[in-house]
Amino acid sequence: MTEAATTVRRTRKTQQERSADTTARLLEATIDLLHDRGFSRLSTADIAEQAGLSRGALTHHFASKEEIIVAAIADQLRRSTAALHAMAGEIRASGGTTDEIVDFIWAMMTDRLFYVTMEYLPEARHNPPFRAAIVPVVKEFHDGLNAVWAELAAQAGVEVGRALVLMNATMCMIRGMIAQTPVKDDPAYFRALLDFWKDNLRREFRAAPPA
Repeated sequence: MTEAATTVRRTRKTQQERSADTTARLLEATIDLLHDRGFSRLSTADIAEQAGLSRGALTHHFASKEEIIVAAIADQLRRSTAALHAMAGEIRASGGTTDEIVDFIWAMMTDRLFYVTMEYLPEARHNPPFRAAIVPVVKEFHDGLNAVWAELAAQAGVEVGRALVLMNATMCMIRGMIAQTPVKDDPAYFRALLDFWKDNLRREFRAAPPA
């Protein structure tokens, strides 16, 4: 390879890295603003400003506000899905408990994930193209949840279908709890509910018929 070709290759790689960095900054800024302002109160100009980039840099990567929001949500959900699969691997390798899973899901969902979800769900309800773009990555996230509970079921000798029902009940409870947090600043209240649910899950797993 000639020196000139090597220089071009290095320049191209640097451009790719810069493009990836720009995209990452825009996606993170979008999640920040979805969390802090909500879906209807942000614009592409706001996202560019939050990311410390020009409006042109944003439009070079994303054609519309809807497109960048879908990309940002997909990125957030895929990161969470990767964390879930990693936890499933840890359970497979060294074991785990329902208590640990509940704590993990609560921490993950309260770290902006469900607050952002509450912002885009109304849009998904009324905007079919937006919903169609979001549904596949939401399914990936739930597949990750299924993997965690399936590993625990296999370890405990519990029928997988029963474990997944318990997982969905856990998710419904946690979503309902988080939905209260904007108007209820009471950590002890939420901790008591989590402890109550952990006790019930332990009993359910002990009482479940063998797989």
